[in-house]
Amino acid sequence: MTIVSLKTGVTEGLRRIELSDGSSFSFKICYLPPVFINDLFTPGIAEGRTISVTEEEGFRFASACLRAEKAAFRLIARAEQSVFGLSRKLGKKGHEPACVSAVIAHLCECDFLDDRRYARLWLETRLNRQSSSPWRLKAALSSRGIERNDVDLALKETLDDDTEFRLLQRFAEKIKRKQVAKGGDHESATAQQSLKYRLRSEGFSTPAIQRFFED
Repeated sequence: MTIVSLKTGVTEGLRRIELSDGSSFSFKICYLPPVFINDLFTPGIAEGRTISVTEEEGFRFASACLRAEKAAFRLIARAEQSVFGLSRKLGKKGHEPACVSAVIAHLCECDFLDDRRYARLWLETRLNRQSSSPWRLKAALSSRGIERNDVDLALKETLDDDTEFRLLQRFAEKIKRKQVAKGGDHESATAQQSLKYRLRSEGFSTPAIQRFFED
């Protein structure tokens, strides 16, 4: 089989190839197997070149990756994505795992995907309006496939002293409402001590807890 035409696209690295069997497809060079990229795009080697079955499969793989990449960009345009979340969504859309892996790696390299950035934005949308705790926020991000180091760094960047204190206030008030609903005395010394232990176990810092009880 030979290359009938090989054209350069408007986007950098984009190519469109037509083969002698009548098939044609677009692909990005970055998704081609590296073993024959240099050979195929050496000056003077293009139209009329005979390709092997393996090389044809490489073209088709790169084309499938391009389709997966387009689907990924549509999702990214709607909202920030995590590596785990985007991989799962692309898989559900029917894209092959190998293509998904290649696309995810490329998007991370180009900074279109960043789990730490995703975690930071996710936290920012919740810290000022939810009755949660540091431990629960970390658990929620971990369940979304974010690695612990990225979670810790994102929380450190978004949870300043005042933000943590407001989060603690909302969480403590939620606990108190539950105690009242059960007929308990949330103002007793025992209840106050129990609340301190609970807040500590939920990941709130000692200064934030002390500030709450002093206020």
